[in-house]
Amino acid sequence: MKSRGQRLKLVLVLGSLIAVGPLTIDMYLPALPAIVTDFATTSAAVQLTLTGTLAGLAVGQLLIGPLSDAVGRRRPLIAGLLLHIVASALCVIAPNVAVLGVLRVVQGLGVAATAVVAMAVVRDLFSGAAFATLLSRLLLVMGAAPVLAPTLGGGVLRWTDWRGVFVVLAVFGVLLVVLATIALPETLPPVRRRRGGVVATVRTYGGLLRDRVFVGLVLVAGLAMAALFAYVAGSSFVLQDGYGLDEQQFGLAFGAGAIGLIGATQYNVRLLRRYPSQWILVTSLAAGTVAGLALVVFAATGFGGLPALLVSLWLVLAAAGLAMPNAPALALSRHGEAAGTASALLGAVQFGVGAVAAPLVGVLGTGAVAMALVVAGGMVAALVVLLVVVRPSQLAGLEAAPAVAVAH
Repeated sequence: MKSRGQRLKLVLVLGSLIAVGPLTIDMYLPALPAIVTDFATTSAAVQLTLTGTLAGLAVGQLLIGPLSDAVGRRRPLIAGLLLHIVASALCVIAPNVAVLGVLRVVQGLGVAATAVVAMAVVRDLFSGAAFATLLSRLLLVMGAAPVLAPTLGGGVLRWTDWRGVFVVLAVFGVLLVVLATIALPETLPPVRRRRGGVVATVRTYGGLLRDRVFVGLVLVAGLAMAALFAYVAGSSFVLQDGYGLDEQQFGLAFGAGAIGLIGATQYNVRLLRRYPSQWILVTSLAAGTVAGLALVVFAATGFGGLPALLVSLWLVLAAAGLAMPNAPALALSRHGEAAGTASALLGAVQFGVGAVAAPLVGVLGTGAVAMALVVAGGMVAALVVLLVVVRPSQLAGLEAAPAVAVAH
């Protein structure tokens, strides 16, 4: 059993490490219109640079997950951070949007290590309700990144152009390498590592994909993430171009939505003391679906103006904040023996679906209606998959795992 102080240190270390993912995704959002102008390209083309990051995150996790199960958690994490630093530095000198897009894929590949390893470390040490509780606490630290990222990006843009954002990301990556080297112990001892190379990896992925409940929960997590990334991809154009907010005002509005998401993840800890994870998951997705449909109505009719649009968006984000810790916790509770690989598949689907959702907003027009349709579609689809594929009644047994830390 880890002490309270040790848990807090673990949350802070892992939260700081995986914050690089949201920062890489979100920090340059206020600069998207400026990048369009600088490269004389289209908003859809610039949004593909966001898609590239998400695609890199998805593919990278599929590779790094089995690797972390075979060689331990620390080495893949540090290697991924080093790759992210190099890609960030090269983004500073990108000559056109195509090169920037390729480098953003590489950034995503590098930062994938932080997402996989953080989740796997928590699963190495905890199970059951303790896993969901610690994940909620971890999301509090993670959530500070989306809150701060656009605001930080707007601040950077006060004294430099969009390329300065990538300088900041490279410097942050260097700091994280130092933190990982000093403060993160190895949580997967050699006796628990999985051997067998490519054949064993394929066999492990095959076993995971044959688990209908696991696959359904992974899809639920991915579709909820799609709603979030549709908001991420479309919000800068909707709020700046459509509603006339400047870069700093957009950062504040974006941050307010992230605060709602963070608050929901922390309220989830209290809910877990009274209700099972599957109940919270069903209820949150139902509420998110209602809020998403209201968002479509407000966007299409203009009723209530910007306040109505923002409130409905924030309610969707709050619902996602309740769903996001519980769907992964329920999924990974089924496969603690392959936590890295299972975490990789989970993360790959989350960011892979997000990579589809982000350009879909651009294809539909980058307006408020386009964003609202994709956001609402993600929540509706997540609820349908949960009810039809997963079936909440199948999840009751997953709560039986001991809600204590696993001793190492």
